[in-house]
Amino acid sequence: MQEYRVAVAGDTTVLDALVDVQRGQDATLAFRYACRVGMCGSCAMVVNGRERWACRTRLESLGRGPISVRPLYHFPLLRDLVVDMAPFAAKLRDVHGALTPRADAPTYTLLPRESAERRAIDPAIECIGCGMCVSACTMVGHNEQFPGPAALNRAFTLELDHRDAGHADRWRVLLAGDALSRCHGQGNCTEVCPMGLAPADSIRGLRRRGVLRLLARSADA
Repeated sequence: MQEYRVAVAGDTTVLDALVDVQRGQDATLAFRYACRVGMCGSCAMVVNGRERWACRTRLESLGRGPISVRPLYHFPLLRDLVVDMAPFAAKLRDVHGALTPRADAPTYTLLPRESAERRAIDPAIECIGCGMCVSACTMVGHNEQFPGPAALNRAFTLELDHRDAGHADRWRVLLAGDALSRCHGQGNCTEVCPMGLAPADSIRGLRRRGVLRLLARSADA
């Protein structure tokens, strides 16, 4: 850990402070940011023990006293506040997180906003991959094979998408011992999501669908 002192105004954010340090005190300080307006998620880090976007977090909202800043948990550290997001992408691939179009699916399919399918998916589709939910998940730290809340949330949206043909491959992963059954339902992922998503609800939805799938398999046997 290293200590820095910065001048603070009423609207100074954690990101502003880091930029000030990098430009005026320590040019070697490494961190990520892009949009600076709370859209891209690249400045995700742990501030005073909680996952936050640095560009959205005003220093005055953190109270008096020193402010601690550290990289996200459960990611390989590259340097200072920069973590390796490759494992995050790998978990998405592991759960077949890309749409696999059905053979008979039209080239372009419109899902009307008012349709039941779109309304069911809407609460979960705005994930931008910032990694904060993964950092907050204690099970990710305990079990490296656990897909994590972001990947499971993505899997949930695809399971509700009638255009997708990857269900069989996806369920082989989801019903394995290190996937859905490992989530303890603490809800840390939902608590820290800056987009207001509820990965914990998506995981519960997958569990309900998984039970029905297992029951149907038993009946067929």
